[in-house]
Amino acid sequence: MNKETLRTTMAVVALAVAAGTAGPAAATEGYFSHGYGAVNKSMAGAGVALSMDAMSQAINPASLTGVESQFTADMSVFSPHRDYSVTGNPSGGDCGGGPGSCFGLTAGSFDSDRNYFPIPGMAGSYTIDPVSAFGWAFYANGGMNTTWKEPAGGVFYGGKTGVDLGQAFLQFTYAREVAPGVSLGISPVLAAQRFKAFGLAAFSGFSSNPAALTDNGYDWSYGYGGKLGVQAEIGAGVSFGAAYQSRVYMTEFDKYAGLFAEQGDFDIPASLQAGFAWDSGSGVKVALDYKRIYYGDIASIANPMLPNLMMGPMGSDGGAGFGWETINAYKLGVEFEATPDVKLRAGVGFNDNPIPSSEVMFNILAPGVQEMHYTAGATWQVDPNNAILFGVMYSPGSSVTGPNPLELPAQQTIEIGMYQWEATVGWTWTF
Repeated sequence: MNKETLRTTMAVVALAVAAGTAGPAAATEGYFSHGYGAVNKSMAGAGVALSMDAMSQAINPASLTGVESQFTADMSVFSPHRDYSVTGNPSGGDCGGGPGSCFGLTAGSFDSDRNYFPIPGMAGSYTIDPVSAFGWAFYANGGMNTTWKEPAGGVFYGGKTGVDLGQAFLQFTYAREVAPGVSLGISPVLAAQRFKAFGLAAFSGFSSNPAALTDNGYDWSYGYGGKLGVQAEIGAGVSFGAAYQSRVYMTEFDKYAGLFAEQGDFDIPASLQAGFAWDSGSGVKVALDYKRIYYGDIASIANPMLPNLMMGPMGSDGGAGFGWETINAYKLGVEFEATPDVKLRAGVGFNDNPIPSSEVMFNILAPGVQEMHYTAGATWQVDPNNAILFGVMYSPGSSVTGPNPLELPAQQTIEIGMYQWEATVGWTWTF
C-alpha cells in the first residue's frame, strides 16, 4: 500500500467512525475529556507545549511539526458512577401556584445505571517537508449521561429518567515552522452530536413545545468550528504552547426544541489552553498547562433553572438551562524515559466545578461535578516502527449539595455526585 492510498484509507475510516459514533467520553472537566489519546491522557491532559504523537494535534495543531509520520489508535473503557440523594420528604404545600403546587422529589439515595462505555480515538500525521506537516484526528467528548431507573415512578414522576449526550470530532490540520523553533497550526473541525432525554414529561407545562421536550429517542446535530495553535522554543529546554478552539456552531436538536434554550440549540463552547514544558535532555519532560472552557457562553447550558423556568418557557431564548459556569483547569504531567524502549508517565489535574449549588435539581440529569483526576501510563516501543500505549485515570468522588428550588424553603436538600475511572490501550505505527 503506497503512502497516498494509506492516507486516503485512514481519512475514510475516520470519517465513517465520526459519522456513526458519538458515544459518551471521559468527562472530568464538565463534559470535556481531560485529554485526548493514550499519551496525553496519561499526563492528565497536559502537553500543549509538547509534540508527543499524532494525537497531539487535538490539543495543539502546531505540534505536528515535531511529530514523525505515524498513525495512532486507542480504545478507552470509561466508567462514570453517578448518584444523587434527596433529604426531606415532599411537602405537598403551596409554592405559589396554589395548594399542592410544590414539586417535591422522592426522598432517598439512588444510583445511575450504565456505568461502562467504550471510547475510540485515532489520528494520523504526515511530514510534508522539513518545516511542514499535515494530519487528521478523530476524538470524542460526552459523559453527560444518566439512566435513573429508581425511584419508582421516576425522578420527576415520568418513569425512567435520564439523558445521553455524545460528541464526536474530526479535525484536519496543517502546521508549519514559520521561524526557527516557532510553529503555527490551523485545524478546521467537524462535529457530530447525538442526544436523547426521557422521563421529563412533568415539565411539559413549562415548555414552549411539549412535543419536543422528552421521550423522542435520539436526535443528531452537526456543525463546524476551528482551532489555532502555536508552539515556540524559548530556551534552556523550555517551550511554550497555546491553542484556541472556537465555538463549534451546531444545527439544532429539533426533537428537543422544547427542552434546550434557543429552540434546541446546543453549540459546543470555545476553549483555550496554554502552558509550558521543560525537556531535561536526559529523559525527563514536565508539562504545566492552564485551560479555560467557556460553558457560560452557551445559553442552553448556562441559563439558570430559576427564575428562567417561571419567566419564559423552556426552549425559548430565555428558557431554563443547566446553570453551568465557565471553568478553569490546571494540569501537570511528567514523562520519564525508564529505558530506551519504555517511557513512563503520570499526571494530576484540577478544575472548577461548573455546577453551583443552586442548580442541583436539573443537574440530576447531568452531574458533571468532577474536580480532581489522577493519571498514569506508559509507552512500550516494541520495535522502531511499532509502540504499545497504556493509560489509566481515576477521578475521586465529588459532589454538590443544594436546595430543591421548587419546594418550600429548607424542605428538601439534593446532593449530586460522581466518581470515575478510565483505562486506555493504544498502538502507534511510525512509517
